[in-house]
Amino acid sequence: MNFCSSCGHPVQVRIPSDDNRERHVCTHCGTVHYQNPKMVVGSIPLWDEHEAGKVLLCRRAIEPRHGYWTLPAGFMENNETTAEAAERETLEEAGARIELQELYSMMNVPHVHQVHMFYRARLLDLDFLAGTESLEVKLFSEAEVPWDEIAFPTVSHTLKFFFDDLAAHRNGQSFGLRSMDIRRKIQD
Repeated sequence: MNFCSSCGHPVQVRIPSDDNRERHVCTHCGTVHYQNPKMVVGSIPLWDEHEAGKVLLCRRAIEPRHGYWTLPAGFMENNETTAEAAERETLEEAGARIELQELYSMMNVPHVHQVHMFYRARLLDLDFLAGTESLEVKLFSEAEVPWDEIAFPTVSHTLKFFFDDLAAHRNGQSFGLRSMDIRRKIQD
């Protein structure tokens, strides 16, 4: 950020007098511009949960990670709930109609200023198709998932947790909320 969105004057990065973090502060009007993490919200669309337990994945048609597989997810919009964002992103990216269930995973990704949240979901039918941000969409059992081609660590961890919990769920255990911090690896 170089200029104030309130008055157009230059901003400086400094710690405001009543704060403890560096912020963009307008040199003219004094407006403090807070920058907060972005929410990435999506679903884990499951088909046939009592049999093979296949999850719907999307092959990305956009950067970052063009051509890699991911769960249907994206940035939450203003004026929507996390549940609404998950349903919207699933419809936009995979053309899939879902019955949304409970929040399943929350992954903190501080080095890119994001929080990723995935809801469990049940596919209502098999009438899905790739949206404009997807090259293709496809159902995968755990053994079929292209693990080396998963786009993001948040998706990889969520899928691994999910398939482990799905097996336990079949034995009468309930799903819980999975949470994890994913930190950037520091290069030597």
